[in-house]
Amino acid sequence: MLAGVAGGEVPGGPDAAVRAAVRDSGRLLGSSALHDLSRAACAELVGAGPLQPLLDDPTVTDVLVNGPDDVWVDRGGGLERAGLDLGTPADVRGLAVRLAALGGRRLDDAVPTVDARLPDGTRLHAVLEPLAESGALLSLRTLRLRAFTLDELVERRALPPEWTGLVQALVVRRANVLVSGGTGTGKTTLLAALLSLVPPDERVITVEESRELVPTHPHVVPLTTRRANVEGAGAVDLAELVRNALRMRPDRIVLGECRGAEVREVLMAMNTGHDGGLATLHANAVGVVPARLEALAALAGMPREAVAAQAAGGLDVVLHLRREQGTRFLAEVGLVGRDAQGELEVRTAARWDGRGPFGVDGATWDELARRFGPW
Repeated sequence: MLAGVAGGEVPGGPDAAVRAAVRDSGRLLGSSALHDLSRAACAELVGAGPLQPLLDDPTVTDVLVNGPDDVWVDRGGGLERAGLDLGTPADVRGLAVRLAALGGRRLDDAVPTVDARLPDGTRLHAVLEPLAESGALLSLRTLRLRAFTLDELVERRALPPEWTGLVQALVVRRANVLVSGGTGTGKTTLLAALLSLVPPDERVITVEESRELVPTHPHVVPLTTRRANVEGAGAVDLAELVRNALRMRPDRIVLGECRGAEVREVLMAMNTGHDGGLATLHANAVGVVPARLEALAALAGMPREAVAAQAAGGLDVVLHLRREQGTRFLAEVGLVGRDAQGELEVRTAARWDGRGPFGVDGATWDELARRFGPW
C-alpha cells in the first residue's frame, strides 16, 4: 500500500496510506506516535527524507548539501550549518537519485546532473561524482506558498516605506517593469508582491522555467517549460510559451526570468499593446541592464539598434535588488530610455542602501513622477 503513495495511487494521500498500513498490521499507536510515523514515512516516500524538516521550516529558503555531514540552510540572513548527518556518501547519492525520480527525471552515471521540480514545488538541482569530486551535491530551493505584502516587505527592510506608493502606482498605471538583481536577491519575492497588487478583474499569465511565482491573485494562469524526452523530442521553451501566452487573452504577461532568446518575444509583446508586463533579469546594477538585454537579444539574432528601439519603447522602469550582509532590499529605481546617441540607457531615479534615507536624482525622479505619479 505504501508503495502506491509515491505514485499517487492511494486515495486520501500519504497520511491515509500510513494509517491504513498501521491498521492492517494490527498495531496500536497513539495519535502523536501515529503522526510522527506518518511524517517520517511521507518524508521517505514522497519527500526529501532527513532533509524534509528543513524544507518544512517556513523560514528556510534554500537547503544545500555538500556532503553527508556538510548541510547548510539559508533562512534569509545568509548560510548557516544545519548540524545534520545524512550518513554516508552512498546515502547522499541515493537520496539525490530518489529525489530526481520524484521529479520525473533520471540521475545516474550517464546523466550526472539534473534540474527537477519535486511534488511539493521544491526546486532540485543535483550533481553526481565524478563531476562533483566529493560526492553527490544537492541544492534545494523551497516554493513560497504565500506572497509577501508590501507592508511585510517594509517590515523586513526590503523596501523603504516611502516607495510603497511608487511601487503600487507602477502596477496600477500598467508600467512595464523589469526586476533585476543577482542570484538570491529576492527578485521572485518582489515580483510576486507586485502581481498581488494587480486588480482582481485582470487575467495574469505567468511564464516560467519551473513554477516559483505564487501571487495572491484570483486569476493567475501559470505556464512552465517542458524538457525534451529521452528521444530528444517534446521540448517547449520559454520563447514558445510567451508566444502562446499572447493568444490566451492576457491582461498581464509575466516572464519569471529572461535568460535567453525569449527576451525578443517579451519586448515585442510590450511593444504591441500588452502593457503592465513584468519580468526578471540577472544583472549587477541598473546601469548594466542595457548590456544584459543586448547580450540576451543577440541570442535571438536581434541587432543592437533593434534592441534599443524595442526596449526603450516597451520597458518603462527597472527595479534593482541587492543583497548585502544577508539582507535583501530594493536598491535602485531606474527609468528606461535612450541617450543622445540613440543608445539604450537606464537612468537611476532613486537609490537606497537598505538602512538610511533614500536619495534621488532630481531630474530623473521628476520625470518618473510625471509619467506614473502621483503616488
